[in-house]
Amino acid sequence: MRNAIVPGLVAFFLGLLMIGIVGILQKEIVLALISITLSLSSIHEIVLFYDGRVGTSAVACNYLIVVLLGIYFISGRTLHRVNKKHVILPGTDITNKSNEQGASTGSSKVALLATCFILNMAATSVFGCKLLGITSSLFVGQVAWLWTAAVYQTVICILSYRNYHMLEATHIAFFSILRYAEGYSLLYEFLNTGQLNYPLPFFVVFTILFVVLALFTSIQSLVQSIYLLFYVAYCISLACNPHGFFYGGPQGVNVAIYIVSAIIALITLFNAKSSMTIPTGEGTIKKLFTNNSIFKLRKDKDINEPYLGYSKYGDAEILAHACSILAAFAMTMPGNPGEPLVTVVLPWVVVAGGIYNLICGSVAFSRGKTLESSAFILYGVMWVIWGIFRYSGIYSTSRGFNASVGMICFILFNSFIVFSTLFLTKAWFVYALTFQLILISFLLDAINALPLGYDIAVTIIFGLAGFYLFLSTLHNSTFEAPLLPVGSPFIKISGFTNDRSKCPHLISTRTSSVQKIAEIMKNGGICGIPTDTVYVLVAACNQPEAVEKAYKTKRQAQDRPMSLWISSLQQLKPAKHLLNPLVWDFMEAAWPSSISLVIPRGPWLDVLGAHDSAKYIGTPQSIAIRIPDCTVTTHLIDMVGPIAVTSANPSGEADTTHHNQVYAKLGDKVDGVLCDGASPENIASTVVDCTKIETGDIAFFRVGIVPKSQVFQIFDQVQQRHKKGLVNAGFSGSTDEITQDINPNSEDNKSYVNNGFTIDDDLQ
Repeated sequence: MRNAIVPGLVAFFLGLLMIGIVGILQKEIVLALISITLSLSSIHEIVLFYDGRVGTSAVACNYLIVVLLGIYFISGRTLHRVNKKHVILPGTDITNKSNEQGASTGSSKVALLATCFILNMAATSVFGCKLLGITSSLFVGQVAWLWTAAVYQTVICILSYRNYHMLEATHIAFFSILRYAEGYSLLYEFLNTGQLNYPLPFFVVFTILFVVLALFTSIQSLVQSIYLLFYVAYCISLACNPHGFFYGGPQGVNVAIYIVSAIIALITLFNAKSSMTIPTGEGTIKKLFTNNSIFKLRKDKDINEPYLGYSKYGDAEILAHACSILAAFAMTMPGNPGEPLVTVVLPWVVVAGGIYNLICGSVAFSRGKTLESSAFILYGVMWVIWGIFRYSGIYSTSRGFNASVGMICFILFNSFIVFSTLFLTKAWFVYALTFQLILISFLLDAINALPLGYDIAVTIIFGLAGFYLFLSTLHNSTFEAPLLPVGSPFIKISGFTNDRSKCPHLISTRTSSVQKIAEIMKNGGICGIPTDTVYVLVAACNQPEAVEKAYKTKRQAQDRPMSLWISSLQQLKPAKHLLNPLVWDFMEAAWPSSISLVIPRGPWLDVLGAHDSAKYIGTPQSIAIRIPDCTVTTHLIDMVGPIAVTSANPSGEADTTHHNQVYAKLGDKVDGVLCDGASPENIASTVVDCTKIETGDIAFFRVGIVPKSQVFQIFDQVQQRHKKGLVNAGFSGSTDEITQDINPNSEDNKSYVNNGFTIDDDLQ
């Protein structure tokens, strides 16, 4: 029990203590007390395993303190809610102060990295404690720490992709692959006493991948790059020792990794909260490229490529290629047919090649990379099935016809992938074609017709092709110039191009981007922009040719006419005397929001500059108008003026929910796209019919993101104010109609006045 429990407690004792120290420095009292108390309970439990005289009272007291602190925190939050946020007990305020101070989204990166470092401490502690004599043996009871760290790091990898931390996601995945292999080794030691055999090519390739990753990581952070070098040393020590994880050399490197992980975790946590940060070398190498005429770093995130993506995930191609390389080289070790599990290949083939390829395929699918996604998922399925089939002891009994039929199916599927890569890049074509050679080697092996050395040869060829794609993807996502060539497609599809100069994809968080889109629209261009609902296609109202182009590009259906958007009611104020007062007040109450109001056409339209464009906006009887609840959109309208709007998709298709879909659905017909990632909502606006509002009734053309009940509630409030005679500045009719000053308190003529529009009692 001591050997099983102590290694993890040693790691979490120090990890929780660091969290507690940083919590005290940042005055997060409740968090700090809970962390320190749990840290003390961990050290007490460790001591208890070595000296029974300590007793369990100290551990129980620590846990009791944690319970009391938890009750205090829950009570504080409950009181805070009950008293409508007027009462806040000390230490129970969960407001994110960093966001209030304008901090970037780097806080999520800090949280993920700090957690990863502590998990690495828990894993390396298993082997470090054995080397230092804290535990007496390595055995199956310690697998829980290793595989728990591995599973959590897999989750952190996925979350890192969601936050566009591609490099961090890649090396976190590498950590977890080692954790899975370490756990497998300890588990097999429990199942069998045979001497484990580790494939040398795998560790050599893993070392090279870690070195390349460390070099590119140094551009972002020197500390993280140095940290990866410790894993380079770990892989080298494993390659130099036939006993793998059970030898003193790798265990000594684990002790070093434990210490470095603790130091970097503390620095990461401290820098996340403190105004005085500890230098980590972040941006040091990047400065060397500032005035470099040869190497030019990319400034923009890789979210602007014209792919049909809809999620907030970064690109996972780097990890996918690396994992296929690892799986291929791990299987170069033939192993012992009598004891297939003795050769430690299964975790690297199934986990690295299989599970991580499936994850990368899912991420690629969410990015809209349909072909790459299909390839990664197919390869992941193949690695899982073939790895388990060949290295789990069932290969010898099922060898022959059944295995051959299954492998032929994989070959046929991959043939379609190979054909499809003709439309992608030359590098991808070579990659898919060499994987076909891998599948053929499996087929020949299944029917006992594999030529000597064929599998080794095709593995090396596939590995080189995969490594080039790994390196080129990593390099080209880091540098804007020079680029490692991946080759143009053998067959080009008309209407599709990766030349972003024809259709600029600009990031919405930059003012310069909004200005560029505004200039395009002022010069008669049409653009795809984000809103508070889905993406839309817009044109400036004072550019009739642009409005006509947007109308024809959309292939506008008669039942979904173009609408008109403004940024504030000030733009419509010169025409307020032409609008019904109830409509005006309804506009003031409802906007800005995802509610479009359909009102009768009239001279008010000319006030907004929609003279020659008016025939393409709305219907002959009415026009939908609204102010969107989106800062970027209203800022753009302030620069351009009122805009004509339609959904950014051909009529009859689903709404566009990502900036990449604008390009994918409308192609090069748009002149620019303002990129804001996935839409905040997947439902369009609610369209309210106000053409008969003077009767006190409204109807709905479409119920979108805003429910009917909310619209009726707003309208009822406006009606109540009108019934009470409250003043609004909306409707004055014609000045000729207002010929006398009406006293609302007069007994002879009781009326309700709202800046010119009067309602007598009899008329009401």
